[in-house]
Amino acid sequence: MKSILSLLILSVALSFPLSQIQAHQESHKEQPGVGIEEKLGQTIPLDLILKDEKGNPVRIGQLIQRPTILAPVYYHCPDVCSLLLHNLARALNQLSSEPGKEYRVVAFSFDEKETSGLALEKKAFYLKMIEKPFPEEAWKFLTDGRENIHQLTEAVGFRFKREGKDFLHPVSLIILSREGKIVRYLYGPDPLPLDLKMALLEASEGRVGPTINKVLRFCFSYDPKGRKYVFNILKVTGSVTLLFALSFAVFLFFKGKRRQPKAGE
Repeated sequence: MKSILSLLILSVALSFPLSQIQAHQESHKEQPGVGIEEKLGQTIPLDLILKDEKGNPVRIGQLIQRPTILAPVYYHCPDVCSLLLHNLARALNQLSSEPGKEYRVVAFSFDEKETSGLALEKKAFYLKMIEKPFPEEAWKFLTDGRENIHQLTEAVGFRFKREGKDFLHPVSLIILSREGKIVRYLYGPDPLPLDLKMALLEASEGRVGPTINKVLRFCFSYDPKGRKYVFNILKVTGSVTLLFALSFAVFLFFKGKRRQPKAGE
C-alpha cells in the first residue's frame, strides 16, 4: 500500500517540472505592494474632500448617498483602466436601475498629477457610450492631491505602484452602500450587468457580499507587468491532480482493508 501511495505522489510531482513551475511563478507573481486588501464591511472616510470634473471640491459623503460603484483608475491609462471604464459604460447601458436615484458611479484617479480638465474630458467621452438617458451627476470623475487620494485608496485596500508615467495596479470595482460601507469587490476589466445588478441590490440592503474572490484569487493572479489577470493553470491542475491521487490512494487503502482475511479463516 505504501508503495502505491509513493508512486502516486511521485507521478504528481513528475507531471509538473520544477523549472516550469518556477518560470510560471516568476512571470506571474504580483509585485510587492500591488493588489487588493479587501476591507469588506468597513466604511470609507465620508468627510474626505476631492475635486470633481469641474474642479469644485466635493465631500465623498455627499456623493455616497445611494448604492455606489467606485472605480479607482487613472485617466491617461493606455489599457486596462480605459477598458474597465468602456466596459462599465456598456454594462450601465444594460442596467434597469435608474441612475442617480437608485445608484451612482464615482470614478477617481489615483494619479495626483491628473487634472479636473482631463477628468471632464473623460467623463464626456464615456457618457457618450451610454445610449439611454443618464444624468451627468450620476457619474462623477474625481481627482485630487496625493494625500487625499492615499486616504481613499487605503480605505478600500487598493494598492498601486508608479512605474514611470504609468502605474502597476489591480483592476477592480468597489461597491458601496449608501452609508459608505464596502459591500463587494468586482474583479477584472469586464464587469457583467448581472454582477453589477446583484451587487447594487446587496448595497441597497447593506449586505456584505460573499468573498468568492478567494476562489478567484486561487485560480487567477494579477500580472501587473501585462496589466491583466492570468489563469493559474499549474496551480489549479496540480491541486486537482493531487486531490485525485490522494482520493484514489485512500480508496485503495480501504478497499485493501476490506479484502484482508479475518483471523482463523
